[in-house]
Parts: sequence; C-alpha cells; structure tokens
Amino acid sequence: MNEALHHLRAVYISRLNNLSVGSLTVPAYNRVPANASEPYIRIYSVGTRELNQSKDTFQLNCETRIEVVTGFDGDSGGELQANQIVDSVINTVRTRSDGYPDLSSNGFSVVSVRIENIQYFEDDFNDKTYFRAIIEVSNIVNKL
Repeated sequence: MNEALHHLRAVYISRLNNLSVGSLTVPAYNRVPANASEPYIRIYSVGTRELNQSKDTFQLNCETRIEVVTGFDGDSGGELQANQIVDSVINTVRTRSDGYPDLSSNGFSVVSVRIENIQYFEDDFNDKTYFRAIIEVSNIVNKL
C-alpha cells in the first residue's frame, strides 16, 4: 500500500490523546463525539502529494491538521488556554528525527516533520465563545 496518511493520523492521535497541559487532560479525536466537551483536539487528514517517484524512490508529502478547540461561557475565558495547548501539541509533534513517527511496520519512513502554519480563530455564539487553533503539519515520507 502506498497511502501513509492514515498511519500518521493514528500516531498523532495516540501521542496527543489525553495530553497534559497544566491541570488539564485534553483528549484527541478524529471524529469528535457528540458528548465531547472543550477543550479537545481534533486530528484529520488533508492530503497527500507525490514528491518523487522513480524505480528506486517513492516519496510523499503527507499533510495533517491538528485542531485545538476551547470553549468558554460568555467572557469567562480566553485564547490563552488554546495557546497553551498549541504549545504542548507543537512540543509533542515537532521533534528531532529520533522522535519522528515510526511507520516502519507499515512500510514507510518519516524523513521530516514540519509545522507549516498555525491559524487562530475566535467564534462567538449565543451559548459560548470558541477559540480554535489549526496546526498544519507536513510530513515527508519515503516508502521502504
């Protein structure tokens, strides 16, 4: 199989599920359950782009989004909690090469992990104000 994206997503969900951020334990999901409460992390695949394919190499750029969601009643909270969770996510995901996701049992090798972008959003609704951060993660992956 030449699709590595779902393997990467599984690794990130495993690493980020129940992430400790100060006194919080933040769950991570691919599909957020209806009974989930904030804060939480949502991890989903964006796309795969072939970078190099020859008789000797097969290289992909795999893009994953990690979305941090916090929510507060009225004016009881702010964006700081989202910033703190993002900081912990980045420290967990963006590691040196010895901490890259191990996909060898799936026939792949991760050669780089890069944070492409982080965007912050504030959504005001009648029930809550939500602070979201979307982290774009790019992985260069070789087929073994």
